[in-house]
This record gives sequence, structure tokens and C-alpha cells, in this order.
Amino acid sequence: MTAVSSARGPAPAATSPRAAVLATPAPPALPAPPRLTGRLRLVLAVLLVAQFMLAVDFSILNVALPAIGDGLGFPLSGLQWVATSFALAAAGFTLFFGRIGDLVGRKRIFVGSLALLGASSLVGGLATSPEMLLAARVAQGLATAAATPAGLSLLTTSFPEGPLRQKALGINGALMSAGFTAGAVLGGVLTDLLSWRWAFFVNVPVALVVVAVAPVVIRESRPAVRPRLDLPGALTVTLGLLGLVLGMTQAGEHGWSDPRAVVGLAAGALLLVAFVLVEARVPEPLVPLRVLRRRNVAWGNVIGVIAFATETSLVYLLTLYLQRALDFTPLAAGLSFGVLGAGTVLGGLAAPRVIARTSTRAALVAGGVVQAVATAALLLLGAGTGAAASLALLLPATFVGGVGNMLVIVGFMVTATNGLPDTEQGLATGLASMSQQVGITLGTPIMSAVVTAASAGAATVAAVQHGVAVAVAVNAGLVLLGVAAAVMFLRPRRPGGVAAGEAAA
Repeated sequence: MTAVSSARGPAPAATSPRAAVLATPAPPALPAPPRLTGRLRLVLAVLLVAQFMLAVDFSILNVALPAIGDGLGFPLSGLQWVATSFALAAAGFTLFFGRIGDLVGRKRIFVGSLALLGASSLVGGLATSPEMLLAARVAQGLATAAATPAGLSLLTTSFPEGPLRQKALGINGALMSAGFTAGAVLGGVLTDLLSWRWAFFVNVPVALVVVAVAPVVIRESRPAVRPRLDLPGALTVTLGLLGLVLGMTQAGEHGWSDPRAVVGLAAGALLLVAFVLVEARVPEPLVPLRVLRRRNVAWGNVIGVIAFATETSLVYLLTLYLQRALDFTPLAAGLSFGVLGAGTVLGGLAAPRVIARTSTRAALVAGGVVQAVATAALLLLGAGTGAAASLALLLPATFVGGVGNMLVIVGFMVTATNGLPDTEQGLATGLASMSQQVGITLGTPIMSAVVTAASAGAATVAAVQHGVAVAVAVNAGLVLLGVAAAVMFLRPRRPGGVAAGEAAA
């Protein structure tokens, strides 16, 4: 027995359960979460300042339009083109410039477009004729179409996928939405205290600072292999979006049966169908159809269009209510939206935490439900309600709705850009930027057309009130459509992981 034991080695010592537990090796320490370095903070600051300024430009002239018309002799029928000319260029060329950024470098496009924005803003502020001002607005729109996807691409490629990128996209989304709201307030203040020209001049120093700092702190970003420019695809999608935006604008101004609206919408739809056919045949498409077959890209962008269209158009609807039903001044109406801006900032800061603890789909659904309920609450506003009672409902409802809308917007940005390599971030952010621009551009004309149809073109307080109520109901319904799309077509996806079936059509 002893010999056998010696051959087999010494017998193991008896070990108590407590000792066994104490002897169990400790699990490896989890890596520390990534943190923002000083350089990344500076990169984020530069990109956020630029994106905020671009968002402000969408709304800063809305309150100033009557003053611009008086100052430059715009005919009443032509005054809408101050906004439409900008919107056409901004929405129509976003995808095209997103690909140009992939070709020549996103940093180069970003800096160049901000320089163009500063120069065109200076020209707009110095304009002495309607033609000169409209040319400046088109140039501002083109600069926005180039800077928005380039800036978003630089943001997503500068910050790795995960908590840092979610935080950056959350702050970016909050400032973009707050910028749209702040534009209405800032436009009213500048026009009342100084002149409508300062709504243009305010861009110039900001653009100069960004153009001076960005080349130093931002690194160039472009795919390792340069793609070829798909010219047929670029032409068809750009002309298709221009037709769609023009048709919607005419419908909002003159009604859905207006021949210009019908022709614009039909031409835009046909050109977008042609774009899909072109992309299926060219060797290096502008938008590879395999990317659009990814559920997160396709349905994320659909939800993004709805999110931007509903909230920005709600500002238009409430402006009508405040000025026509409650007889607010433009400045007072603009200041009322400061609460909405605060809600969007809070929602943008909270969204990354909600996504980290749940999933992007949960953020989209929860945010959409909150936004829809808050929007539907505005149906309780009445024409005979006093200003104090109306604001007691309107202010908290817009604040809560802003929080919900920003959860959706950040969820959309994360959903539409996650899971794609850096080589396709220009395409992903171009699509996301296009969704943003199209949503902002189309929301107001759609709701304007609803108001026009529901009020039968009458300008009485009761007719406008009824039209606004119908449009608010449609607005809430559209938000719920976005919620349904998220539930039906998106898979729950936690940050850092790809959901099963995410690439399925």
C-alpha cells in the first residue's frame, strides 16, 4: 500500500468547503469603461457647435420673414421661397455630398462647407435684392447638405461604437433639436432688437472659429479604398428628393390638388424608383441595396424621418395656435418654445443611459409612446381657453414631448449607424442626415396641407383652431406609426451586440 501510494504521489490534503471557496481564483477584472480624452472633448465641442449652428439655420428666419419681405420688397407669394430654397438644397443634396465626403475626405468637406456657410451668411446679411438673398439661401442649404453628414461621420468614426458614441450622439441629437427650437427664439430676438440681417450675420463668427479650429483638432476620415462616384444614382436621388420636397411645399401652400404639387410629387416618386433600379445595376452604387436590406438601417431611417417631421412641424402648428388663437406676438410665441428646447436637452442626455440599460428598440418605443401621449394631450387646447390655462397645458406637454422625441432621435441615430464598418460610416451617416433633413423639410408642408384642408382655407380663429386640432391628431398618429415600425421590424439590440436577424430584409 505504501509503495503504491508512493508511486502515485502523495495523497492530496483534505480541503474544507470554506477553503475551497477561498482558493477559487478571482474573476478577471473588467476593463475600465472608455473615457473622453482631452482631444476627444475638443473634437466633440467643435462638431457640436457646428451641428447646433446648422440646426439653428433651419428656423432662425421663420419669425423674420415679414421683416425680410418689407426690407427687400419680396412679394407675398414669393416670401415662402426664403425657406423653401434653403430646404430644397439641404434635403436634396445631403446623400450626394455624403458620398463626396467619402471620396475627398470628410474633414475636408466639413471645413469647406462651414467656410461656405459663413460666406453665404455674410452675403445674405448684406443682400440688397430678393435674388441676392435667395442665392445666399441656396448656398446655405448646400453648405448644410455637405456639413451635416460629414460632421456626423467624423463623430461616429472619432468615437468607438458603444457608450462613448452613444453619449456623443445623445448630446449631438439634443443640441440639434434644441438648435431648431432656439432658432425661432433667436430669430425673434435679433429681428426685434437689431435687424433681420443679424439672423444671417450671427453665423459668420461661429463659422470662422470652427474653420480655424477644426483642421487642428479633427483627424481626416475616409475609407481605405476610394469608391467611384455613382453619377446616375446621385442624379436620380437628388432630383427625386428635390421633386418630393417641392411637391410637398406646394401642397402645404396651395393644397394637395394643386397641379404643381401633383407634378412635383409624381416626378419625385418616379425618380426615386429609378434610383433604386439604377442602384441594382451599377457596379459601385451610391447606396448599395444590401445596406438598405439591413433592418436597422432601413427602418431606423424611416423612424428618423417620422421623428424629425413630427416634432419640427408641431412647432409650426403651435405657432399658429399661439398667434392666431391667443394673439401672441412672434417673439412671445418663440419664447414659449424654450420649454420644449429644455425637454429635448434632457432627453438627449438621458437617452444614452436608457439605451445602455435596455436596448435601442426600447428607447425608440418608450420615447415614441411618451411623445405621442404628450402630443395628443394638446388636443385639449381650445380656442376659448385663456392664455394662462392654455400655457399651463402647452408648456408641460411640449416639455414631456421633447424628452420623448429626443429618446427616439438618439435611438434612431444609434440604430442607423451601428453594426457598420468605418468604410460605410459615410454612407450610414449620409442616409441618417438625409432622413433628418427630409423630415425637417417635409414635416411643416405636410401639416400645413392638413390645416389648409381641415379649415377649408378659412382664416377665422375657429377654422384655424379646428385645422390645428386635426393636424395635431395626425401628428400623434404618425408618431405611433413609428412606434409600430420599431416593434414590428427592429430586433432588441444592446450596445456592442448585433441582434439576430438584424441584416434581414
